[in-house]
Amino acid sequence: MTVRKGLAAALLLAGLAGAGAASAQTPASVPQTQTASPDQATLAAMTPEQLRARAQARIANPNRPTGWWTETVSQQPDEWYRSPEGLTMTANILSWQDPTGGWPLMNTTRELNRGDPAQAGPWGTKGALIKATVNEMRFLARAYRATGDEKDLAAVRRGLGFILMYQYPTGGWPHSVPPPAEGYERYATFNDDMIVDVMTLLREIAAGGDFASLPEADRRAAKAGFDKALDFILKTQIVVDGQRTAWGQQYDEVALEPRAARRFEPVAISGGESVGVLLLLMSLDDPSPEVRRAIREGADWFDRVQLHGIRFVRENGDGVVRPDPDAPPLWARYYEIGTNRPIFAGRDGVIRYDLSEVEQERRGGYGWYSPAGAQVLTAWTQWRQAHPEN
Repeated sequence: MTVRKGLAAALLLAGLAGAGAASAQTPASVPQTQTASPDQATLAAMTPEQLRARAQARIANPNRPTGWWTETVSQQPDEWYRSPEGLTMTANILSWQDPTGGWPLMNTTRELNRGDPAQAGPWGTKGALIKATVNEMRFLARAYRATGDEKDLAAVRRGLGFILMYQYPTGGWPHSVPPPAEGYERYATFNDDMIVDVMTLLREIAAGGDFASLPEADRRAAKAGFDKALDFILKTQIVVDGQRTAWGQQYDEVALEPRAARRFEPVAISGGESVGVLLLLMSLDDPSPEVRRAIREGADWFDRVQLHGIRFVRENGDGVVRPDPDAPPLWARYYEIGTNRPIFAGRDGVIRYDLSEVEQERRGGYGWYSPAGAQVLTAWTQWRQAHPEN
């Protein structure tokens, strides 16, 4: 995606049809309601104490999102899914599946959905990222393999239908569903590795494995959805002066231009989300020339923008950058397009070049720096050895 100024405003969505399989499992109509979250003006008007209380309430919510799948459940053998504990967790997960086929952004494993809004996690039952669905589908595919219960397989098929239904024609997925007519939630988003997580799931489905019981047509549709998303990745890599760099945090779903989200999330090249994108590309078998170029120039960008001699620490709710000549390299969350200078913003949306100029609540409440770029450079070294013709 070449950066240009002055493009026309984005067109309205042409449609939400995904790559067609599992269509029998896809609802005929999609509810267009969504639980409202505080708008940017409301959040900007809150005091630091109110914002901290809001964050603490999210952390204290017993059904807040957790790493339940990767940390524990994914290692369980088939017999565990037939145990009382496994069957109870299966029932809990099934009870939280939305009529559209997805799951809300919360821990769906703890208790049955009794229809009480107070049970929902911090973002409510409609506060769904598409990626909130991927681990529930992995779990239920394993459960079906272990028990043969058709309810589990039907739920997996409905989940796949949900993911494909909400894939944009251009290949990305919106931050939240249903996507609103306005606001950042409608943008195709790499934020929090969402597109990468969904693509990883679609690749697993296409390969069979735990999803081998799905109809062949469903697995072909998953492969088509993956390929469409790969095309989205290649088209959205930001190009500056003829050279590819990395990716923005979210994009207009039609124009494929980077967009800002919340006021402290500006238009920029992301040194955070781009890590997962490049690692995904480097994991592909038999990469095309276009993928090879994206990897080569993206890795070169990560090498050029690494930051040395500083350490980012959190102290008493604050985020502080300290000089440290022995610190490992860091990468900023946001780099200014065209200059590669790290940029920061508070809830007022003003771009700054020094984190210390941002208010304390945002300095300590956001991931401004990360060492994760080192994973890209390590993987790049290994990838070049495996692809000497590159």
